[in-house]
Amino acid sequence: MRHLLSTRDLSRDEAIQILDVAEDMADVANREVKKLPTLRGKTVINLFFEDSTRTRTSFELAAKRLSADLVNFSAKGSSVSKGESLKDTAQTLAAVGADAVVIRHASSGAPQTLATSGWIDAAVLNAGDGTHEHPTQALLDAFTMRRRLHGAASRGKSLDGLTVTIVGDILHSRVARSNVWLLDTLGATVRLVAPATLLPADISTWPVTAGFDLDDAVDADPDVVMMLRIQAERMHAAFFPNAREYSRQWGLGDERLARLRPDTMVMHPGPMNRGLEISANAADSSRSTVLEQVANGVSVRMAVLYLLLSGSAEL
Repeated sequence: MRHLLSTRDLSRDEAIQILDVAEDMADVANREVKKLPTLRGKTVINLFFEDSTRTRTSFELAAKRLSADLVNFSAKGSSVSKGESLKDTAQTLAAVGADAVVIRHASSGAPQTLATSGWIDAAVLNAGDGTHEHPTQALLDAFTMRRRLHGAASRGKSLDGLTVTIVGDILHSRVARSNVWLLDTLGATVRLVAPATLLPADISTWPVTAGFDLDDAVDADPDVVMMLRIQAERMHAAFFPNAREYSRQWGLGDERLARLRPDTMVMHPGPMNRGLEISANAADSSRSTVLEQVANGVSVRMAVLYLLLSGSAEL
């Protein structure tokens, strides 16, 4: 496999291979010198048409720890802001010799276009495209779940039998879509919970069950509760009455947190709207994996870059 565009493209063995290599990369972070020479001489370009903190920084650290040359390209302040097309930008990157392009774009399908257009001969990694997918976020989420479940013995393991409840703005969430397909591939059972207005119109082909009542979902004793951010920037209509009503019905507050098992994982891809989809106590509790997810993102993105560019293994 040449690119990483969607978790739907990954087989079970490929997904587990990425998670296993990420374990090796996590070990590098514990060394005094946190670098490998693996990608020396390779050029990685972060091509971000949307704002990002965690994802962009994570890919930057991943490339640097693998000794790659890194170029950060932001649409703001570049020729893109003057009207340059994706094709022209891609051809510019090809001319400077990019080996991998990490792209985040507001339009769903932009990474696919870049990968299949012939404009550039480089590995393309989807760092989030519109409301379509965000595959490395799903991979780091799965990596975090697997480590919590199996600890140091996680290599080679899947997520068979795990029950995961994803709550909130499913409609606009590329994180939810990537997680649904990857978790199913790894053997987990996925349930979606959201207001009817924030569920996609047709999820009949998705490997999930769906409901509207978070209390029912909490009482069903899930192993993982993943809260999603309300993406107000993508909303151009009233999808729920107000923030207080949303928090009361679909937020993970202190009372719902107390009803979860002590070992139930509470996840959030960030950035969090504290007090809206998740309370401060839930975000900061021992059940929360939020900071682990951020740290694990570097290891997972190192693994993906390594497998795509090292030439010693293929996705």
